[in-house]
Amino acid sequence: MKKTLYELRSENIRRTYIFLIIFSLILFAVGYFLVYFFEWGLTGFVLLGIFIIIYNIVVYNNSDKIALLSVGAVPANPERFYVLHNVVEEVAIAAGIPKPKVYIMDESQPNAFATGRNPENASICVTTGLLSMMNREELQGVIAHEMSHIRNYDILLMTVVGIVAGLIIILRDLILRGMWLGGGRRRERDKGAGSIVLLIGIILAILSPILVALIRAAISRQREFLADATGAYIVRDPYGLASALKKIASYQKPMKKASEATAHLFISSPFPGKRYFATHPPVEERVKRLLSITI
Repeated sequence: MKKTLYELRSENIRRTYIFLIIFSLILFAVGYFLVYFFEWGLTGFVLLGIFIIIYNIVVYNNSDKIALLSVGAVPANPERFYVLHNVVEEVAIAAGIPKPKVYIMDESQPNAFATGRNPENASICVTTGLLSMMNREELQGVIAHEMSHIRNYDILLMTVVGIVAGLIIILRDLILRGMWLGGGRRRERDKGAGSIVLLIGIILAILSPILVALIRAAISRQREFLADATGAYIVRDPYGLASALKKIASYQKPMKKASEATAHLFISSPFPGKRYFATHPPVEERVKRLLSITI
């Protein structure tokens, strides 16, 4: 039985919170063990909890600013980029959500992404390369795709994934640095526990980038198909986005300002030809699905 777009959006939101709750429980268990081993006491445990809460709040509320800053995006001047603002506004009206803030990246690779935590606090960023290659219909298709990410709350899900990734790295560094700096002061009876903590740190160091990549890839590949379909229905035209994706795929130079941490945000991978832990499904498959849609 096929699900409606509204059901898929609700599932997206629900998956976000379930994912966050499960990870928080795991983090609590590991944190409790660390507090005991390093003899931080109740004060240390409280401070650790406060830090984690503040970290989550700060990143959650400023996810869009962090993402935009990391790629050097700047606000798009309404006069200079009148057509872009006009397209964003008309697609936002069609999608039934507030007009997102509009940003520009000085980047020759044609690409775009959306960021934020909800439709009321969202931004859309496009590259100068995208604007130079796309006609209005294709630009409309790309913007509709990104607007879908906002309306479907994909941006919320990816924010949580970013928070989890950051906490995994912090936890890994905390264990490894704590072991090397404080290992010499351990009592003899703590050596066994110390070996366990060190083992946890090594496992996290090896597995954390793989786990984060797998989680991100699984979420991204699924959400791209949904955003393609939703965007086509918003503008009542699957052909503009299909044509835009073909043009984007034809550009084979990697993006200079993107990184592995932000790759999943873009409409197409900023690193063409990289299949290992690919965050996006093949363009050929996306185009095929778009052209099979009956509006």
